[in-house]
Amino acid sequence: QVQLVESGGGLVQAGGSLRLSCAASGRTFSSYTMGWFRQAPGKEREFVVGKSWSAGRTYSADSVKGRFTISRDNTKNTVYLQMNSLNPEDTAVYYCAGSFTTGSPSTVPGEYPYWGQGTQVTVSS
Repeated sequence: QVQLVESGGGLVQAGGSLRLSCAASGRTFSSYTMGWFRQAPGKEREFVVGKSWSAGRTYSADSVKGRFTISRDNTKNTVYLQMNSLNPEDTAVYYCAGSFTTGSPSTVPGEYPYWGQGTQVTVSS
């Protein structure tokens, strides 16, 4: 059974930074695809950034390019989302998602069968 557990969310002022963590258990995603999504109140879940380590490809939403970075620590089977220059529009519940597919990371939530429980990120102005 694959489990993903996010942590690291919280309240931060505009312009600040946060690093979210997604710890995986049950199976390693080190050779596959991990994505980060977010969902603000009243809005649909949207893609933020994803990386396919098997394909060596990273894709980021335009709204976060240059500010958010995805990385991993294989020794901890953990994926990170480093978020810099945060603004109030980044406020949302953030989810990590995993897929054992290869190729370019998908931006479609339905393409990821494994999800964490989400962590709240609130950016104050």
